[in-house]
Amino acid sequence: MKLPKVTNKSSKKRQNLLPIILLCIILSVAALFYVVNVRLTPTYLQYAEVQSTKIASLVISKAINTRISNVLDVNDIIEHVPSDQSNMVTTKFNTEIINRVLADTTNLVQTHLEQAEEGNLDHLPYLDDIEYDTEAMEDQGGIVFFVPIGQATNIPLLGNLGPKIPIRFHVIGNVKSNVDPIIREFGINNAYVEVSILIKVNVQVIVPLATKTTVVEQRIPVAMGLIQGQVPQIFNRGDGVQPSIEVPVKLPDE
Repeated sequence: MKLPKVTNKSSKKRQNLLPIILLCIILSVAALFYVVNVRLTPTYLQYAEVQSTKIASLVISKAINTRISNVLDVNDIIEHVPSDQSNMVTTKFNTEIINRVLADTTNLVQTHLEQAEEGNLDHLPYLDDIEYDTEAMEDQGGIVFFVPIGQATNIPLLGNLGPKIPIRFHVIGNVKSNVDPIIREFGINNAYVEVSILIKVNVQVIVPLATKTTVVEQRIPVAMGLIQGQVPQIFNRGDGVQPSIEVPVKLPDE
C-alpha cells in the first residue's frame, strides 16, 4: 500500500519569511542609528565648533609667537609733526611700520594655517582629548581630528571608550586682518594708546550629516603705551563750570 506524500508547508513558509525578517531587522537597526544620529547631530556639531575654534585660535597664537617676542612701544609707531602754532606738536601713526607689521602678521598666520591643514603637526597644538588624522589631512586637506562621542554628548558611561566622531574643518578664503587702534583719556592731557591687529578667519566645520561655517577672531597687540602732552595752564572738567585748577605759570615776555 502506497502512502500519500506529505509536504511540510510550515517549514517552507518559515524559509520564505526568513529573508523578510532579516531585511526588517536590518532596516530597523539602520533607522535607529539614523534617528539617534540626527538627534545627536546638533550636540556634537556645537562641540565640534568649539573644538575647531580652539584649535584655530591656538594655531594663530603659535604663528604669532614665532615672530613677535615683545609688543612694540607706542613711541615706535608715533611720529611728532610740528604745527603752525607755536609750542604745538601734532602726533600721528607711522603707517609704514603698522602696514609692514600687518602684512607680515597676515602672511604668517595664513602660512601656518595652510601647513596645519596639510598635516604638519609642528603647527598644530597638542591637546589631550584630540587625536589628529594626519593621513586624511595629507590626502584630503583640512584639519581632521577625532573625539569620542561620549565627550561630545557628555555621556560618562562612554567616556573615551565610545565610538570616535571624525571632525574636519578648513579655512574658507584668505585670512582677513585690519588695524584696530584704541585711544583712552588718561590723566590730564595724556592718552593711553593701544594698536592691535584684528585677525578674522572663516572656518567651515564638517561632521557626519552636518556642516557649519563659523568665524574665528583674535586680537593681536602691536604697540601700546602712554602719550604725554603738555600740562595746560587751566584745567577744566568740561562741565561748563569755572576752571577747577589754575596753574600759575609765568608766561614768556613778548
